[in-house]
Amino acid sequence: MGYLDLIQLQKKFAEVHAVRDLSLSVQKGEFVSLLGPSGCGKTTTLRMIAGFERPDEGQILLDGVELTNVPPNQRGAGMVFQAYALFPNLTVRGNIAFGLEIARFAKSDVQAAVADLLRLVRLEGIEDRFPHQLSGGQQQRVALARALALKPRLLLLDEPLSALDAKVRVSLRAEIRRIQSELHITTIYVTHDQEEALSISDRVVVMREGLIEQDASPKQIYRQPASRFVAEFIGTANQFDGVAIDNTAIQTPLFTLSAQIPDTLVGKQVVVLVRPENIQLYNKPPENIAGNNLIQGRIESISFMGPVTRISVASNGMHLMCDISESQPTQLEFNEEVALCFPPEACQVMQA
Repeated sequence: MGYLDLIQLQKKFAEVHAVRDLSLSVQKGEFVSLLGPSGCGKTTTLRMIAGFERPDEGQILLDGVELTNVPPNQRGAGMVFQAYALFPNLTVRGNIAFGLEIARFAKSDVQAAVADLLRLVRLEGIEDRFPHQLSGGQQQRVALARALALKPRLLLLDEPLSALDAKVRVSLRAEIRRIQSELHITTIYVTHDQEEALSISDRVVVMREGLIEQDASPKQIYRQPASRFVAEFIGTANQFDGVAIDNTAIQTPLFTLSAQIPDTLVGKQVVVLVRPENIQLYNKPPENIAGNNLIQGRIESISFMGPVTRISVASNGMHLMCDISESQPTQLEFNEEVALCFPPEACQVMQA
């Protein structure tokens, strides 16, 4: 068992099965993200943990104690919402102190706690401002400090960065991870942003239609997706459908691919996924490909993306992508004939 255990949770809204037989174990101090498209059940799961929704079936345990029917204010969880939910008539200091004052902490203890939290979220010097005088990022820092004020056993965050612009999101997600690591607080983070989840989590739980598709480290989620859905949802990948002839070859409608294929997939319909960063692009076919896969085509688009340039190549009705590092001096033009090359180990093979 873990510190937080969700055991066979079920939740329906009318005829919609939001969460189906979900079980998850989270260790103390772990940062776990629930990731998936809208309607996959991630927010419903978070709300059941918080106590805002009651599961139709299943159990929620925290440190071995069942919380399934415990009211939200008695669960020891701090919640941060997408919309900040700050009190507009209270200052930064007042918002952070609110829960402590309601709990009747001594005035000196409240002042000391607020000062510590202001330092933690790096808002010293603006404690007398009101929410309307703050940026979106500053408001979310206040919301985070308020959620942490009562020293919760769990920190729950429901898409806290989705209302912020891209630059602030990147900065604040790093701050959230820093604070979580510093406090070593068990954290459940809900997001639909794959980059966000992969960059700050110890584990990522990918959800689809109320079910867990994969529960693994960010690196495993990206490099070893457990299903076609996960592979398509996480990052970008070229896809080839075919039949695994043996342990080394896949026959597609257009060509044969070399790949590393487990015995369990031989003779079956499979899908092969190849990440754009694992493909080499050449102006002309290399003389010795040494067992690598080679596909020829014509450049149909060139998109500058900062550290890489993404090249889209049309080949026999397919549209393939590869990423070229800025350190590569290759000069490319639209409609230029090129060759794409990638090794067998770049192929992620799974059952179709």
